[in-house]
Amino acid sequence: MSDEESYEYEYDDDEDEQMGGDGGSDEKEFDYTDDDQSNHDEGEVALENAYYNAKGLRETDLTGAEEAFLGVITLEQGELAKESGGEDTHGTKFGPWSYKSTKQLIKLHLASNNTSKAMEQYNQLLLCVAGGVVSPNAIEKGVNSMLERVSASLNQSNSASGAADDASKELASNIYEKTAQMFHPQTGQCPNERLWFKTLLKFGQLLYEMNEAAKLQLVIRDLLRGSGQQDGAGGGDTSAATASGSTNLMEIYALQIQLYSRQKDNKKLREIFDKAMRVQGGIPHPRTLALIQELGGKMHMQNREFDAAGKTFFQAFKSYDEAGDSARLRCLKYLVLSSMLHASSINPFDSQEARPYRDDPEIVSMTNLVQAFHNNEIRKFEGILRRNEGKIMDDEFVREHLADLLRTIRTQVLLKVLGPYECISLKAIARELNGIPTQDVESLLVALILDGRLKGRIDQVAGVLHKSPEKGVPTASVSSSAAGGGASAPSASGSTSATESGGASASGSSSDVVGGSTSSIEMRNYEAVDTLASALENLTAAVTSVSGMGKSSSLRVM
Repeated sequence: MSDEESYEYEYDDDEDEQMGGDGGSDEKEFDYTDDDQSNHDEGEVALENAYYNAKGLRETDLTGAEEAFLGVITLEQGELAKESGGEDTHGTKFGPWSYKSTKQLIKLHLASNNTSKAMEQYNQLLLCVAGGVVSPNAIEKGVNSMLERVSASLNQSNSASGAADDASKELASNIYEKTAQMFHPQTGQCPNERLWFKTLLKFGQLLYEMNEAAKLQLVIRDLLRGSGQQDGAGGGDTSAATASGSTNLMEIYALQIQLYSRQKDNKKLREIFDKAMRVQGGIPHPRTLALIQELGGKMHMQNREFDAAGKTFFQAFKSYDEAGDSARLRCLKYLVLSSMLHASSINPFDSQEARPYRDDPEIVSMTNLVQAFHNNEIRKFEGILRRNEGKIMDDEFVREHLADLLRTIRTQVLLKVLGPYECISLKAIARELNGIPTQDVESLLVALILDGRLKGRIDQVAGVLHKSPEKGVPTASVSSSAAGGGASAPSASGSTSATESGGASASGSSSDVVGGSTSSIEMRNYEAVDTLASALENLTAAVTSVSGMGKSSSLRVM
């Protein structure tokens, strides 16, 4: 992020209110421009000047600014006491300048990490709100701004120390709880269902980031009840919900899915994901929808439903892309991962939506990975992973599925290697699979045989795979040197197959494959010729033997 993007201009909520944010403040600001200008309240002018003088001290003197803002509150309370005929308000009556000053004091205490004073001033802010001195629009804007600052302060504490301190966590929890109580639609001092829902939703997200699962479940229960889900578990009829109710439900489901995904509770995760996908009406934010779809895709991956995972990740990628969120690249990586695990022949980058990101610096490595996968270039494939090109292996989710990914491409290459042969040594296969241990080769072969994708048997003593010949399918000839290690006899084509002892083929290249490439018909012909030759040899030997016996008999007679 550049300096310009990270710079936060201090354009305060009270300045927005003066420009029309509180619905009517414009007239108040310009009342003194009409015929009654001479009668303008001097006290109001003094309050305004005192407030802006205090704001001017924030950058140079925090202590002086704090005292000045407290002075504004005291001054306004005095003015209010005069207007009420000298009645003592005991410091409980606040005006609009007190509301603005209190907000500034909260910001100062958050910046200095003074949690006790920040909580004290926030309680005072809620009293200002309850006093009815601020318009509903200004209240919602101001409270949301304060809640965001509290969350930002907690996150800043997290990044600075690696973990938020207990005081910051307690402050954040207390502020959200007090706010939710104040604006509760039925029991709050200042009922505001919209603000109450937003507050609880932000509180739930904060609890998720703080890993407070027990409190988060209570917040989710209150949100579901507030949205009309009487059982507090999202079991209502989502199809009949209003548009705003459906949107709210999607926000709640997103929070639930995050919780169950972290807890690895796939049963509840699937239940909520299915409900979220059935919600009709409403226009949830694309980022909310993308989050639900991304976690749903991960759920499918955990259940080895790679095809469904790919489709869900693709939808998540499109939703993130619509929201302009950089998480779209992460989802695109997951889409590629699920596509390879499904052993799909379709390149994910061929889609119209993904094609523009093919040459993105973060995606180029995934593009190369897919090409190596489809071309069965296992050495190139494993090299990309080993060198961690594009920081592929930095993603924990990718690392979780690395073993499955390697097994998939090795199986794919293994089937291609076995294609033309009837017998082949496990060591030969291991070398074709980039030098993996023969035990891993045997494991892959056993899995293929059990799945019915390969018919054959493994000679563990000799370290050889014997494929079962299929009817009508030519197979390779089997040499008697398969287990013995000697060179095989030349085939009809004149080529010789080398064994593990190092024999060379007629073409000059060594091979560990046992047997040649003669068809089964030719094999039978050669066997018949061998049998006939053997029979002729036996006949010749018999004739010779009989002839010799005849000569010896003649000699004895003579």
